[in-house]
Amino acid sequence: MAMQIGGTEEYNSEINVTPMVDVMLVLLIIFMIVTPLLQQGVSVNLPRDMVSPDEDADIAKDTSVVIAIPDNNNFYIGKEQYPLTELGEKIKRLMENKTPDKRIVYIKSGVEVDYGKVVEAIDTIRKQDIDKIGLVADKKKGVEPKT
Repeated sequence: MAMQIGGTEEYNSEINVTPMVDVMLVLLIIFMIVTPLLQQGVSVNLPRDMVSPDEDADIAKDTSVVIAIPDNNNFYIGKEQYPLTELGEKIKRLMENKTPDKRIVYIKSGVEVDYGKVVEAIDTIRKQDIDKIGLVADKKKGVEPKT
């Protein structure tokens, strides 16, 4: 006859939730730390005083070309800085394999940037045979777009 230590002969059918909660909390902390690092490009102080239509979903894609102009002297594609003279060649290389309907370049310009600098960037883009240019602005909070 065998001796039983610490329990009954029945199986315990309850789920032990403690390890699952531990794993979920670790995953939550990892995602909270990694998410801000996934932001692409250079942060730009965008204008907010306008009511804009719904945001184009293509802006957030990795394959989209977004030019950030945080001040009058700097032009960025992603996190790489380019002078205005080299900006055209970089855009041309990025747009080589795209179909004509997907050849669109977005411009994020800061509030303090001169209008002339944005026009120079647009001229550089148009010289690369790109006709679709999107200007990015933040949506004004609390205001619904007019229909």
